[in-house]
Amino acid sequence: MTTVEAIYENGVFRPLNKVDLPDQTHVQLAVSRWPTMDPNHPQAELWEVLSRRFPDNDATLAERHDEHQP
Repeated sequence: MTTVEAIYENGVFRPLNKVDLPDQTHVQLAVSRWPTMDPNHPQAELWEVLSRRFPDNDATLAERHDEHQP
């Protein structure tokens, strides 16, 4: 069995990393949620920034690397 990290959006599970499966392969998913970050945790602000999604039509997120610079 392989574990695939994914995000659920617009009714679809989207893998966060490349999955080595042919298109239209049927799979069975066991879903577990990540624990919620404590807002008082020292890295809570960092996790909030990292959790923001960008539009999927970006050619590459590298083009936006300095968007969150102070």
